[in-house]
Amino acid sequence: MMKIRAWAQYYVDMLIKLGVIRFSILSAVTVIFFSITIQASINYILRGQVKLDDLYAAMLFAIIVTPWVVFFLSIVVQQLEHSRKRLSKMVYKLQEVRARDLQLQQELQVNIIELNAEFEERKKAEADRNQAFKDLENEVFHREQAQLIVEERSALVRSFIDSSPDLVYYSNEQGQFSGCNLAMEALTGKIEKELIGLTPFDAFDTEIATKFAATDKTVLNTKLPETYEQWLTSPDGLKACFELRKVPFFGRRNEHIGVLGYGRDITERKKYQDALEKASRDKTTFISTISHELRTPLNGVVGLSRILLDSSLNAEQRQHLNTIYVSAQTMGNIFNDIIDLDKFDRRKFEIVNQPIEFRSFLNDIETLAQLQVAQKGLVLAFDIFGDIPDFINADGTRLRQVLWNLVSNAVKFTDSGEISIRIFTSEEANNKIGLTFEVEDTGIGISAAGQDKIFAMYYQEQGSKRATGTGIGLAVAKSLMTAMGGDIWVSSELGEGSCFTIEFDVDGVDSLLPSGTADSEHTQLSILLVEDIELNVTVCTAILNKLGHTVEVAVDGRSAIQMAENNRYDLIFLDINLPDISGFEIIKTLRENKTLELPPMVALTANVINNRQEYIEKGMDDAISKPLSINAVTGVISRLFSKVEKGDEPNLHDTAADEQEMLDEYLDIDLLQQYLDTLGKDLLLQSVRLFEQTMPHYLTLLNTNLTARDQDAFVDEAHKIKGAAGTVGLIRIQQVSQLAQSPEQPTWWENIDDWVEQINTEYQYDVKRLKTWIENQDG
Repeated sequence: MMKIRAWAQYYVDMLIKLGVIRFSILSAVTVIFFSITIQASINYILRGQVKLDDLYAAMLFAIIVTPWVVFFLSIVVQQLEHSRKRLSKMVYKLQEVRARDLQLQQELQVNIIELNAEFEERKKAEADRNQAFKDLENEVFHREQAQLIVEERSALVRSFIDSSPDLVYYSNEQGQFSGCNLAMEALTGKIEKELIGLTPFDAFDTEIATKFAATDKTVLNTKLPETYEQWLTSPDGLKACFELRKVPFFGRRNEHIGVLGYGRDITERKKYQDALEKASRDKTTFISTISHELRTPLNGVVGLSRILLDSSLNAEQRQHLNTIYVSAQTMGNIFNDIIDLDKFDRRKFEIVNQPIEFRSFLNDIETLAQLQVAQKGLVLAFDIFGDIPDFINADGTRLRQVLWNLVSNAVKFTDSGEISIRIFTSEEANNKIGLTFEVEDTGIGISAAGQDKIFAMYYQEQGSKRATGTGIGLAVAKSLMTAMGGDIWVSSELGEGSCFTIEFDVDGVDSLLPSGTADSEHTQLSILLVEDIELNVTVCTAILNKLGHTVEVAVDGRSAIQMAENNRYDLIFLDINLPDISGFEIIKTLRENKTLELPPMVALTANVINNRQEYIEKGMDDAISKPLSINAVTGVISRLFSKVEKGDEPNLHDTAADEQEMLDEYLDIDLLQQYLDTLGKDLLLQSVRLFEQTMPHYLTLLNTNLTARDQDAFVDEAHKIKGAAGTVGLIRIQQVSQLAQSPEQPTWWENIDDWVEQINTEYQYDVKRLKTWIENQDG
């Protein structure tokens, strides 16, 4: 079947290719050929022979029939071909449609698969969404719970921060405040909302803000914590010292977003430190007082030794007495070292230069040295090189102290040989004299390492002979020479001895007029000495007798009152601390007896006299410190009895004049009298009460500024107090405040604590006196 279709197709292809005519001719020829062949074959088969007629007949038939057959077949074929082509086109189109259908079907299947997958995904997404909603609801719940916890903790932290007395603040990278606690609000006087966005320059004054902002910037730049102390001022003017700790402030992503600051008020710590310093000063005062108390019996030994040395003695007695005298002087040097150390620590050490007789000074040094070396069997060589001036302007006490220390050390560390003291003088410009002292020994010597440390505090050279003593003598000597503008050094070799050299310049004195002898020295006074210590009685009596006065002694307060009431004396020396009653009670009792004509009374005290006026306020006419010295006694007698030449009566004590003098010291009477005449008593008292109300605030600011060592603010507050005190006539408080507001004074810092303490403690007493005075005025 397939072959027929192939032949049919071949036929059609040939017809189309050759055309109808040529195909017809070809077909006719082919038919004729086949007709003849078939006819011949049939005839031959049937008849055994082939006739030409049969061939012609066959040929003719083929010629006639073939064209028509071919023609009709061609028409049919053409029609069929056209039909075939149309069908082919239709088939092609159907194939295209089918292909498109197949493609669409495939796409549809893909879409169905995708839709199924999407549907599954949507189902899954729906399930996931539902789960997500559940998870979200759960997370929201947990977040709400966490938010509540965070809020509670934030409130707790905020409450803790706000309740903290420490400053807490944080600022951004631009240096602007971003938040703070209540303590910071109180310090700046601004609530947190007002403070946010401000810089330190908007919250503090320029000086404070500059350091505050600078440290913030340092923390921002270095990313390192910063701790320092700074005084900050609150809106009411009070200062407080804060220990500020500033750290970098980081966000949740560890990004640097600012500075977190903490500030702890350490004002009380500062006050405690000041209290410790004051305690140290008090301890020093105690040591100094004890030194003076110990000096009392010591000066008795020195004084009596000196007095006895002026008497008739045999050689052995004089030698023993000289030993006692030198030993007492040496012990006195140790006390001087202790007191000088205290002065060095408090920076209150002063060199007091005054004319001294230089030859006599050198003779004393030689005598002392001779006494010391004689005790150990040593040889003294005392040589002077150059012209010795009659007088020099120097602090003889300090210079003597240095030289005694050097000589004592030389003798102490020398067992055999000699001690050499050499003095060199040289004239210099501007009436200056150069002095050089060398103290050389043949003792144990000092190592090279020790020479660098020998002037250090408490250092003692260790050698074949162990050092004894305090180890402070050379340190004090070094400080004394520095204070006198000179220097001290040593050269030494172990086993060969040492040579200490001091060198400094002094002012020359052309001539020194002898001091005029006080008239009191030529006047024999009858003196009552009230003193309970026997040694002091002996020394004081000896000094007064030597000055030509007669002395009677009372050893307790009751005896003193009885003797003063029953006898007439020209002068009374009155010890403050007695076994039964104090000297102040004695003088109060005596002054209350209006029938007595009391002589001048001088307080004797072992304490350092800082304010002689305090003794005068309590009834004394003057005060001097123990142990007594001839200069002190002659000085006080000269002061008290110089009034006799002016016609005053020393034995009469004008109580009214004393009281008026006291009032003049405390109060500005002239100004107050003008106020009384102008304003009246009530308005003046009202002004005084207003002063009383404002003073505590002034004093608070004054004390905090003193603790802060803020000189400018302190001076400003002292100026306010001075003005307020002057307004109500408190002249003493005004004067002390004037001192407090004058930092240009050389020893301002050294004395400011005492002045402030005086203002704090005494203004109330002065106000009380002022009120009493006002109330006693008429009108």
